[in-house]
Amino acid sequence: MPQLGESIAEATIVDIKVKPGDEVAVDQEIIDVETNKAVMGVTTPCKGKIEKITAQLKETYPIGSVLGYVEASEADAARFKKQAPPPQTVAEEIPARADQEVKPARQEKVAARDGDGARPGGLPVPATLKGASFVSPRVRARLAELQLTPADLAGITGTGAGNRVTIKDLENFLHKIDNQSAKEASAIRTGVADAMRRSWTRPLSTVGSSVNLDPVLQDRQSRDPKPGPGLYALRALAVALSKNPGAAAKLIGNRVVQSKSIDVGIAVEAEDGIMVPVIRGADKTSLADLATKYKELVELARQRRISPDMQAGGIATVSNFGTFGMQWGTPIPLPDQTLLLGLGVGKKVPFWNEEKKEFVPRTEAQITLSFDHRSIDGGGAGRLLKRVIELLENPNEL
Repeated sequence: MPQLGESIAEATIVDIKVKPGDEVAVDQEIIDVETNKAVMGVTTPCKGKIEKITAQLKETYPIGSVLGYVEASEADAARFKKQAPPPQTVAEEIPARADQEVKPARQEKVAARDGDGARPGGLPVPATLKGASFVSPRVRARLAELQLTPADLAGITGTGAGNRVTIKDLENFLHKIDNQSAKEASAIRTGVADAMRRSWTRPLSTVGSSVNLDPVLQDRQSRDPKPGPGLYALRALAVALSKNPGAAAKLIGNRVVQSKSIDVGIAVEAEDGIMVPVIRGADKTSLADLATKYKELVELARQRRISPDMQAGGIATVSNFGTFGMQWGTPIPLPDQTLLLGLGVGKKVPFWNEEKKEFVPRTEAQITLSFDHRSIDGGGAGRLLKRVIELLENPNEL
């Protein structure tokens, strides 16, 4: 199992494309694996013949696990020297006095051999219960065993003292679930759930207004390829942030961290979740290039082939929920981002024209800006959104 991204520790086997005896070329994709971010291919290190595949479908393996063997020539084998991942040191989770050192637990190699170490797929992060002081140790242990989080307790009515959830309440709830139709969530779905849970630990707020889309709709008629309104919004946000990059700065501890590049993501619907590929240097990318890149990204998203690297490092995201006919929304920014711009569906509305002294029709959409209130205040968010609206109503500036 190769390293699939900085934050990826494991992946689930979703497709095996070869069988023992098959001839393979160097860098040929032979196994598809799914992480909490995307589906990616595992390739052969050299040409040769498949001797054995030890990986099993639907099983999850850590990075460095052996998934199979290729029978190769001595020359090819010499060029590929397998390196075992470094041992992982895990501190024992026991309390210690101030004058005591916590001794590290014994070192264990992460790499599995011949398929050993496979485990059923679960949430991409361990369950934690910080802040859930009402949970008893017994319930806490049961949640950890089942890889559940405190958020999963929201559907349980507690019968204990002070409406606390007891172990009996939890077991009754689990029994009801067993009698209902259910299927295992995909890695992408659990990844989205985890990101939203982490995002919700911050104080989030939203400001909104309306924008006249007629200038955008007229401008796109003269372009080839024709960008959608969402790409105009992405470009407008990038241009606005290029003049005020501090609006997307992140507060980490007591430091305000500001990116050197205006990298803006765009939410793309996948089969069972949302992927957010990032456009690098969006303020320097023309609308024509955005349209071309977006078409490629949508196709990759449908195949769930957008890699973690393509989704990392953005400072803001644009979500065009108007494609679903929605007028208004409060999308949640990703955990590592400060801003999320949302665009609603365009509708014909009567607008009072002061010059003509009469109502005239225009295509209007609602536009929102959700933000991390620790990093930016309502005034700063309002001014940024106002500038985005100005750019959308004057697309010649884009």
